[in-house]
Amino acid sequence: MTTSSNQKTLWTLIKDIKFGMLTHRHSNGVMHSVPLTTQNKADDEDNELFFFISHKGELSKSMAQDGSVNVSYADPGSDNYVSVSGRGSILEDQAKKDQLFSVIAKAWFPGGATDPDLALLKIEIGHVEYWDSKDSKMVQLLKIATATITGNPPKNMSDHKEFSL
Repeated sequence: MTTSSNQKTLWTLIKDIKFGMLTHRHSNGVMHSVPLTTQNKADDEDNELFFFISHKGELSKSMAQDGSVNVSYADPGSDNYVSVSGRGSILEDQAKKDQLFSVIAKAWFPGGATDPDLALLKIEIGHVEYWDSKDSKMVQLLKIATATITGNPPKNMSDHKEFSL
C-alpha cells in the first residue's frame, strides 16, 4: 500500500470513533491512559493526529519529558480496532488551533481557540496496526461455533495489517 492509501485506511477506520485512548508515560514512570477526542477533520494531516489538551495538565508536562505515545481506537459495533504509535509534542500554532476548534471543544476551553489553557497536542504517526472485520455478526458467530465444534481456532475473523507512515 502507498502512504496515501494507508492514510485513507487509517482515517476510514477512526473517523467515526468519538474517543481515542492515548497512553503515555506519566511523570512517575507509570503508563497512563486518557480518553481524548481526535480533532482531525480529514485524512490529509501529513501523518499527524491532533488533540486539544490543557497546558496545566499532566499530559502536557509528560510530553515535554517523553513524547512516546500510543492511541487506541475501538469500534466494537463494527469489530474494528486500531493502534497508532508515535511521538507527541505540543504545537504552538494559532492558525491550526483556529482551524480545528469546535463548539464542543468550547466546553473544556471556554476562551475558545485563544484560551490560554488550550494546548494543541500533535502526534506524529510512526506505526499503525489494525484489525478490521468485514464479516457480519452472524458470520462471525458461525465461524466461532464451527471452531468450537471442530476444535480448530477460527480463521479470517478480520483483516489484520500493520504499516508505518
